[in-house]
Amino acid sequence: MQLLIKKLHPDAIIPKYALPGDAGMDLYALETIILSPNQKTIVPTGIAMAIPKNHVGLVWDKSGIASKHHLHTLAGVIDETYRGELKVVIGNFGELPYTIEKGKKFAQLLIQPITHPEIQEVETLDETHRGAGGFGSTGLH
Repeated sequence: MQLLIKKLHPDAIIPKYALPGDAGMDLYALETIILSPNQKTIVPTGIAMAIPKNHVGLVWDKSGIASKHHLHTLAGVIDETYRGELKVVIGNFGELPYTIEKGKKFAQLLIQPITHPEIQEVETLDETHRGAGGFGSTGLH
């Protein structure tokens, strides 16, 4: 399988895996953005891609940036039919401003297979031990 990537800007950096076996490839910021606490922004990458058929691109946090600086990605689903610029919605949930620097990695992209089950409306669902138990219902608080 190949992931075809097109640079839309000469300063764009093609995503890459930091280490063999990594699940996500690093995404790089096209411009420097200062993100204030409790602010969200859209970070351009300057690239477009052709995600393989029956796959999806999922944008995720970089664990170090998330754990140390409280930055988290939002709205991270990229459909296989999208051909526009990959832009990442990211929010600062920390107490300090954070600078996303041009040319530095700030998020990661995973390419995952997807299935398209046939959707069928029904009157009832099968019973399970958990049932309708929601958040915290398994004893984890």
